[in-house]
Amino acid sequence: MKVFLTGLSHHTAPVEVRERLAIAEAELPEALKELRAHSGAHEALILSTCNRVEVAVTAESEAAAGRIVDFLAARRRLDPDWLNGFVYRYEDREAIRHLFRVASSLDSMVVGEPQILGQLKTAYAAAREQGAVNGFLDAVLTRAFAVAKRVRSETGIARSAVSVSSAAVDLARQIFGNLRDKRVLLIGAGKMSELAARHLLTAGCGLILVTNRTRARAEEMALAVGGQVLNYENFRDRLHEIDIVLTSSGAPEYLLRKDEMQRVLERRRNRPMFLIDIAVPRNVAPEVNQIENIYLYDIDDLGRTVEQNRRARAVEAEQAEQIIDGEIARLVERLKSREVTPTIVAIQHQLDAISRAELERLRPRLGELSPQQEEALQAYTRALLNKIAHGPMTELRRAATRPEGDRVINVIRRVFRLDAPADFEE
Repeated sequence: MKVFLTGLSHHTAPVEVRERLAIAEAELPEALKELRAHSGAHEALILSTCNRVEVAVTAESEAAAGRIVDFLAARRRLDPDWLNGFVYRYEDREAIRHLFRVASSLDSMVVGEPQILGQLKTAYAAAREQGAVNGFLDAVLTRAFAVAKRVRSETGIARSAVSVSSAAVDLARQIFGNLRDKRVLLIGAGKMSELAARHLLTAGCGLILVTNRTRARAEEMALAVGGQVLNYENFRDRLHEIDIVLTSSGAPEYLLRKDEMQRVLERRRNRPMFLIDIAVPRNVAPEVNQIENIYLYDIDDLGRTVEQNRRARAVEAEQAEQIIDGEIARLVERLKSREVTPTIVAIQHQLDAISRAELERLRPRLGELSPQQEEALQAYTRALLNKIAHGPMTELRRAATRPEGDRVINVIRRVFRLDAPADFEE
């Protein structure tokens, strides 16, 4: 069994590409069914966040991996050749390494941020619920979660982490200075929005308003951050009162456009307004940034503001990479050993069958044996066959961890005729 991973992220694709490929959490069950039917993969996982869309599968051949880009393109009616320009592909050890790095937040826009681990666990839970993860990939993902825990507990990579949300608050301070008299509107009440609200609370913002299509969720967040709920149907009527707007809604189209925001700024008498769009797909039309005194930042802009923080954590990241290297080596050895276990068991069964067959053929020549003699004879044959099998079985276990191991395993299977009908007669 082989592991394949295909995806795109903030490293390879701008937000305008990522938002076209994004798969909402509610879409995951159907998407997983389509993926397995389309690719023929044994197992499958889809991870879709604001910064990445990745698909991991297990399969016997590379054909399944080759169909992943076609699957992603077909879902959004895109040209696969165009999409290939943004995609990366990993196989086996490198695929496992990538999953470990993603879980440990080493591949994140903000190294050390905690959100990605929760997002990966949500993707894993969705795949488990659909029966799409139940074997080889399950073992890889379970270990990825353990590796992430080790990285966070044994390095300082998370202690100084700056999230995208906190980076947004830092930008707000640069624009307005003191935030104590500023009014904030959160459009969307997801996890990212809640994190931003908590950072804004810490920064001392004067008033936080929350609006969301589902009012119950808006009320829940407003209670958590000491804010007030604004009806989703008429939040635009209050935009001129707002200094900072943070959008993280799952709306499929732009919620705020240039002409509307020009009118809002006029009502504000051109007082500065800060828009933070951390949604993917984006909630604010990019043209809004052309309006003087409106400062619009999207998820990629925020990523650039924290690049300096990423470099500062290079030493901690290097230590985390060493942890991952060790964990990969152990996991690959375990998985490979698990793969040869059926061959070892088959050899043992075959040798046992040979032993019993030869004893039955020899028994008429031996006459009647006492229980002690019978036991001694069986012990002798078992010991003899175990010594014969020791060399091949040791070599099987060694071969499991080597690049050329499959060839050695196939030779041993042929020597013991494991792929041919059993025939113990001379």
